[in-house]
Amino acid sequence: MAVVNVQEGETLESALRRFKRKVQQEDIIKEIKKHSFYLKPGEKRRTKEALARKRNRKKRSKEAE
Repeated sequence: MAVVNVQEGETLESALRRFKRKVQQEDIIKEIKKHSFYLKPGEKRRTKEALARKRNRKKRSKEAE
């Protein structure tokens, strides 16, 4: 859980910016989106395989350059 303590003399906007950065670093938003709806095991496997194919294509294209 991301926690940001507001320091004395710090504006609320800067504390909010620090909080947003911390949430991004901890991948909290990514986890929320992942658990927001149910994926069947087969669908989960297919998406995982598709991401692996995409990574491999990207890796091969970088090696070709």
